[in-house]
Amino acid sequence: MKYYNLLTLMFLLALIQGCGTSSKTSSSEQQQFNIDTYVDGTPFEIDITSGKGHNHPTFVIWLEDLEGNFLKTIFITKSYASGIYGHAALTDSTWSNKSGQSYRPASLPYWSFKKGLIDGKFLIPEKEHPYVDGFTGATPKGDFSIESQLPKDGNYRILLEVNQTWDWNRYWTNNKYPDNRDYKSSAQPSVIYAVTVDINDPMPFYIMNPIGHGQYAGEDGRLYTDLSTMTTALEIFDRIEVKIK
Repeated sequence: MKYYNLLTLMFLLALIQGCGTSSKTSSSEQQQFNIDTYVDGTPFEIDITSGKGHNHPTFVIWLEDLEGNFLKTIFITKSYASGIYGHAALTDSTWSNKSGQSYRPASLPYWSFKKGLIDGKFLIPEKEHPYVDGFTGATPKGDFSIESQLPKDGNYRILLEVNQTWDWNRYWTNNKYPDNRDYKSSAQPSVIYAVTVDINDPMPFYIMNPIGHGQYAGEDGRLYTDLSTMTTALEIFDRIEVKIK
Protein backbone atom coordinates (compact mmCIF):
# COMPACT_ATOMS: atom_id res chain seq x y z
CA MET A 1 0.00 0.00 0.00
CA LYS A 2 2.84 2.39 0.88
CA TYR A 3 4.60 1.49 -2.40
CA TYR A 4 1.45 2.33 -4.37
CA ASN A 5 1.12 5.73 -2.67
CA LEU A 6 4.76 6.54 -3.43
CA LEU A 7 4.29 5.77 -7.13
CA THR A 8 1.16 7.89 -7.21
CA LEU A 9 2.98 10.80 -5.57
CA MET A 10 5.87 10.57 -8.02
CA PHE A 11 3.44 10.55 -10.96
CA LEU A 12 1.62 13.64 -9.67
CA LEU A 13 4.89 15.53 -9.14
CA ALA A 14 6.04 14.69 -12.66
CA LEU A 15 2.71 15.86 -14.06
CA ILE A 16 2.89 19.16 -12.18
CA GLN A 17 6.47 19.79 -13.30
CA GLY A 18 5.54 19.01 -16.88
CA CYS A 19 2.68 21.49 -16.82
CA GLY A 20 4.97 24.15 -15.34
CA THR A 21 7.56 23.67 -18.08
CA SER A 22 4.96 23.96 -20.81
CA SER A 23 3.57 27.18 -19.34
CA LYS A 24 7.00 28.77 -19.08
CA THR A 25 7.83 27.94 -22.68
CA SER A 26 4.63 29.50 -24.04
CA SER A 27 5.07 32.71 -22.02
CA SER A 28 8.65 33.25 -23.18
CA GLU A 29 7.85 33.47 -26.89
CA GLN A 30 9.60 36.50 -28.33
CA GLN A 31 7.95 39.00 -30.66
CA GLN A 32 10.04 40.10 -33.62
CA PHE A 33 9.92 43.26 -35.76
CA ASN A 34 11.70 43.71 -39.07
CA ILE A 35 12.19 47.35 -40.04
CA ASP A 36 13.82 48.81 -43.16
CA THR A 37 15.55 51.83 -41.62
CA TYR A 38 18.46 52.09 -44.07
CA VAL A 39 17.71 49.61 -46.84
CA ASP A 40 21.34 49.31 -48.03
CA GLY A 41 22.84 49.76 -44.57
CA THR A 42 24.50 47.47 -42.01
CA PRO A 43 22.09 44.94 -40.43
CA PHE A 44 21.75 44.97 -36.65
CA GLU A 45 19.46 43.50 -34.02
CA ILE A 46 18.16 44.74 -30.67
CA ASP A 47 17.05 42.03 -28.22
CA ILE A 48 15.02 43.33 -25.28
CA THR A 49 14.20 41.22 -22.24
CA SER A 50 11.29 42.49 -20.19
CA GLY A 51 11.79 42.95 -16.45
CA LYS A 52 9.58 42.45 -13.43
CA GLY A 53 8.38 46.05 -13.70
CA HIS A 54 7.12 45.64 -17.29
CA ASN A 55 3.45 46.60 -17.67
CA HIS A 56 2.53 48.02 -21.09
CA PRO A 57 5.21 50.73 -21.25
CA THR A 58 5.54 53.46 -23.87
CA PHE A 59 8.97 53.57 -25.52
CA VAL A 60 10.93 54.75 -28.53
CA ILE A 61 14.25 53.71 -30.10
CA TRP A 62 16.26 56.12 -32.26
CA LEU A 63 19.67 56.82 -33.78
CA GLU A 64 22.05 59.75 -33.27
CA ASP A 65 25.53 60.73 -34.39
CA LEU A 66 28.33 61.10 -31.82
CA GLU A 67 27.59 64.82 -31.49
CA GLY A 68 24.10 64.02 -30.26
CA ASN A 69 22.28 65.05 -33.42
CA PHE A 70 19.04 63.17 -34.06
CA LEU A 71 19.20 61.04 -37.21
CA LYS A 72 16.25 58.66 -37.38
CA THR A 73 13.55 56.95 -35.34
CA ILE A 74 13.80 53.17 -35.50
CA PHE A 75 10.72 52.13 -33.51
CA ILE A 76 8.03 53.87 -31.46
CA THR A 77 4.97 52.49 -29.73
CA LYS A 78 1.84 53.26 -31.71
CA SER A 79 -0.06 54.87 -28.83
CA TYR A 80 2.43 57.72 -28.39
CA ALA A 81 3.03 58.20 -32.12
CA SER A 82 -0.71 58.48 -32.81
CA GLY A 83 -1.89 60.18 -29.61
CA ILE A 84 -4.51 57.43 -29.23
CA TYR A 85 -4.23 55.38 -26.03
CA GLY A 86 -6.04 52.39 -24.60
CA HIS A 87 -7.55 54.65 -21.92
CA ALA A 88 -8.52 58.13 -23.01
CA ALA A 89 -8.08 61.00 -20.56
CA LEU A 90 -11.34 62.46 -19.19
CA THR A 91 -9.94 64.89 -16.60
CA ASP A 92 -6.56 65.40 -14.97
CA SER A 93 -7.17 62.40 -12.70
CA THR A 94 -9.80 60.21 -14.38
CA TRP A 95 -9.55 57.95 -17.40
CA SER A 96 -12.04 56.24 -19.65
CA ASN A 97 -12.21 52.46 -20.00
CA LYS A 98 -12.30 53.03 -23.75
CA SER A 99 -9.50 54.02 -26.09
CA GLY A 100 -9.21 57.61 -27.23
CA GLN A 101 -7.04 60.69 -27.54
CA SER A 102 -4.70 61.74 -24.75
CA TYR A 103 -1.98 64.37 -24.55
CA ARG A 104 1.00 63.02 -22.58
CA PRO A 105 4.13 65.18 -22.91
CA ALA A 106 5.72 63.47 -19.89
CA SER A 107 5.82 60.10 -21.63
CA LEU A 108 8.89 60.56 -23.87
CA PRO A 109 10.18 64.13 -23.44
CA TYR A 110 13.85 63.51 -24.25
CA TRP A 111 13.04 62.03 -27.67
CA SER A 112 10.23 64.52 -28.31
CA PHE A 113 12.59 67.49 -28.06
CA LYS A 114 15.38 65.65 -29.92
CA LYS A 115 13.32 64.82 -33.00
CA GLY A 116 12.14 68.38 -33.56
CA LEU A 117 8.68 69.63 -34.52
CA ILE A 118 6.05 67.61 -36.35
CA ASP A 119 5.00 69.44 -39.53
CA GLY A 120 7.17 72.30 -38.29
CA LYS A 121 4.62 73.18 -35.59
CA PHE A 122 3.92 70.44 -33.04
CA LEU A 123 6.18 68.86 -30.45
CA ILE A 124 3.95 66.08 -29.04
CA PRO A 125 2.13 63.67 -31.39
CA GLU A 126 -1.65 63.90 -31.31
CA LYS A 127 -4.55 62.50 -33.30
CA GLU A 128 -4.60 65.50 -35.66
CA HIS A 129 -0.82 65.49 -36.18
CA PRO A 130 0.66 62.00 -35.55
CA TYR A 131 4.33 61.13 -35.84
CA VAL A 132 4.79 59.01 -38.96
CA ASP A 133 8.56 59.17 -39.54
CA GLY A 134 9.33 55.77 -38.03
CA PHE A 135 8.04 52.24 -37.57
CA THR A 136 5.17 52.03 -35.08
CA GLY A 137 3.72 48.98 -33.37
CA ALA A 138 1.70 47.93 -30.35
CA THR A 139 3.60 47.59 -27.08
CA PRO A 140 5.07 44.07 -26.91
CA LYS A 141 3.66 42.04 -24.02
CA GLY A 142 7.04 40.54 -23.12
CA ASP A 143 10.46 39.93 -24.67
CA PHE A 144 10.95 41.14 -28.23
CA SER A 145 13.60 41.79 -30.87
CA ILE A 146 13.97 44.38 -33.62
CA GLU A 147 15.96 43.78 -36.80
CA SER A 148 16.89 46.83 -38.85
CA GLN A 149 19.82 48.58 -40.52
CA LEU A 150 22.33 51.25 -39.58
CA PRO A 151 24.31 53.43 -42.02
CA LYS A 152 27.16 51.54 -43.71
CA ASP A 153 30.13 53.13 -41.94
CA GLY A 154 31.06 55.03 -38.80
CA ASN A 155 30.18 55.25 -35.12
CA TYR A 156 26.65 55.92 -33.93
CA ARG A 157 24.62 56.09 -30.74
CA ILE A 158 21.50 53.99 -30.32
CA LEU A 159 19.09 55.33 -27.70
CA LEU A 160 15.91 54.09 -26.06
CA GLU A 161 13.48 56.04 -23.88
CA VAL A 162 10.80 54.24 -21.87
CA ASN A 163 8.00 55.36 -19.55
CA GLN A 164 5.18 53.63 -17.74
CA THR A 165 2.06 55.42 -16.53
CA TRP A 166 1.20 55.62 -12.82
CA ASP A 167 4.53 54.08 -11.83
CA TRP A 168 4.81 55.61 -8.35
CA ASN A 169 7.45 55.08 -5.68
CA ARG A 170 8.37 56.68 -2.33
CA TYR A 171 10.01 59.66 -4.00
CA TRP A 172 7.77 60.12 -7.04
CA THR A 173 4.46 60.10 -5.14
CA ASN A 174 1.00 60.91 -6.45
CA ASN A 175 0.96 64.17 -4.46
CA LYS A 176 4.49 65.37 -5.28
CA TYR A 177 3.23 67.87 -7.87
CA PRO A 178 -0.53 67.99 -7.13
CA ASP A 179 -1.25 70.80 -9.60
CA ASN A 180 0.66 69.31 -12.52
CA ARG A 181 -1.68 67.29 -14.72
CA ASP A 182 1.08 65.95 -16.95
CA TYR A 183 3.04 64.57 -14.00
CA LYS A 184 0.00 62.72 -12.66
CA SER A 185 -0.11 60.39 -15.66
CA SER A 186 3.62 59.66 -15.51
CA ALA A 187 4.87 59.38 -11.90
CA GLN A 188 8.50 58.22 -12.23
CA PRO A 189 9.98 60.02 -15.26
CA SER A 190 11.08 58.30 -18.44
CA VAL A 191 14.36 56.38 -18.39
CA ILE A 192 16.88 56.84 -21.22
CA TYR A 193 19.26 54.07 -22.31
CA ALA A 194 22.14 54.48 -24.76
CA VAL A 195 25.12 52.73 -26.33
CA THR A 196 27.75 53.71 -28.91
CA VAL A 197 28.42 51.19 -31.68
CA ASP A 198 31.32 50.96 -34.15
CA ILE A 199 30.05 49.56 -37.43
CA ASN A 200 33.53 49.14 -38.94
CA ASP A 201 34.94 47.21 -35.97
CA PRO A 202 31.95 45.90 -33.99
CA MET A 203 32.07 44.04 -30.70
CA PRO A 204 30.28 40.66 -30.42
CA PHE A 205 27.43 42.50 -28.69
CA TYR A 206 26.69 45.78 -26.90
CA ILE A 207 24.61 46.33 -23.77
CA MET A 208 22.46 49.45 -23.51
CA ASN A 209 22.64 51.01 -20.03
CA PRO A 210 20.56 53.78 -18.42
CA ILE A 211 22.18 57.22 -18.71
CA GLY A 212 19.49 59.40 -17.13
CA HIS A 213 15.81 60.30 -17.08
CA GLY A 214 13.52 62.82 -18.73
CA GLN A 215 11.76 65.83 -17.22
CA TYR A 216 8.93 64.62 -14.94
CA ALA A 217 6.22 66.64 -16.74
CA GLY A 218 7.74 66.83 -20.21
CA GLU A 219 8.48 70.55 -19.91
CA ASP A 220 11.97 70.37 -21.41
CA GLY A 221 14.26 68.02 -23.32
CA ARG A 222 17.13 67.85 -20.83
CA LEU A 223 18.84 64.64 -19.77
CA TYR A 224 18.75 64.36 -15.97
CA THR A 225 21.60 62.03 -15.00
CA ASP A 226 20.68 61.41 -11.33
CA LEU A 227 18.92 58.04 -11.22
CA SER A 228 19.04 57.60 -7.44
CA THR A 229 15.28 58.21 -7.03
CA MET A 230 14.28 55.73 -9.73
CA THR A 231 13.18 52.22 -8.72
CA THR A 232 10.65 50.14 -10.66
CA ALA A 233 11.15 52.35 -13.73
CA LEU A 234 14.60 50.77 -14.02
CA GLU A 235 13.01 47.31 -13.97
CA ILE A 236 10.73 47.72 -17.00
CA PHE A 237 13.47 46.16 -19.13
CA ASP A 238 15.90 43.66 -17.70
CA ARG A 239 18.41 43.59 -20.57
CA ILE A 240 18.82 45.46 -23.86
CA GLU A 241 21.39 43.88 -26.16
CA VAL A 242 22.56 45.15 -29.56
CA LYS A 243 24.31 43.00 -32.17
CA ILE A 244 25.88 44.22 -35.41
CA LYS A 245 25.53 41.53 -38.07
